[in-house]
Amino acid sequence: MSTAVHFELSEGHEAVEPPEWHGVPRDCVRLLVAAPTGVRHHRFRDLPQLLEPGDVVVVNTSATLPAALDGMRALGRAAIVHVAGELGRGEWIVELRRMDGTGPERSVVAGESVHLAGGVVAQISASYPVPGVWASRLWRARIEPAVSLPDYLAVHGRPIGYRYLAGPVPLADLQNVYATEPGSAEMPSAGRPFTAQLIVELVARGVVVAPLVLHAGVSSPELHEPPAPERFDVPETTARLVNGATDAGRRVVAVGTTVVRALESVAEPNGTISAARGWTDLVLGPDRPARVVTALITGLHTPEASH
Repeated sequence: MSTAVHFELSEGHEAVEPPEWHGVPRDCVRLLVAAPTGVRHHRFRDLPQLLEPGDVVVVNTSATLPAALDGMRALGRAAIVHVAGELGRGEWIVELRRMDGTGPERSVVAGESVHLAGGVVAQISASYPVPGVWASRLWRARIEPAVSLPDYLAVHGRPIGYRYLAGPVPLADLQNVYATEPGSAEMPSAGRPFTAQLIVELVARGVVVAPLVLHAGVSSPELHEPPAPERFDVPETTARLVNGATDAGRRVVAVGTTVVRALESVAEPNGTISAARGWTDLVLGPDRPARVVTALITGLHTPEASH
């Protein structure tokens, strides 16, 4: 276990509700700026003054799905089902959670059926991403009858939530202002403090804002396993803008670890990137440092929960 990512999170230090609920606008949350020259304290709305013309800010335009469902297992055992993603051909990635919110359900086995709303049944087929893992957190499930995941969740789902939250959070509060492509099980939350006005101010300052997509899966870290593979798409235009910034010696600023994961998955050792789409299981560390990303906007992660 790496001591660099393991620490004790003391009680009462988690964000239990959106800041707007107690009068703080999205872009007025505190912003700690850590640089080789030291640490400074700001508000997020100061970001345009902290960047320079020619810097590229890369955002993840994946939108959050209402990915939590009520399920019923054999013998009338209720469970919460978190849909972590879609594999195609009628298969989902799912996590079954205990009803008391204390963690993943460890008794899931391949071959069992979980009944969902609307007459849909999730047939558990294998642990994910590695088949045959006992007491896995994530599972492949064949959905019968096949349904459109976004359409089904729009009717029957609710946003994923954990015990530390003060109460249910509406889906609208779990979307970034630039989110356009539904697909994330949980909010790529580093971009939440951005407002439309703030983006306008960045552009007016000469900072380039470039999009990509990485659909974030479930982040619950109770078992301390590595982050599961996630689907991404780095478009040609973004690759060109990032390479131009790198060549000019400007900063490549990733908004969130999802953006880091996507960019670094298509990065060459010399720091250039290429457009690509697919699945990535990349996790950065001492053996694989960042090649292209030179600055990161991020929230604080729970122990061992980051990419």
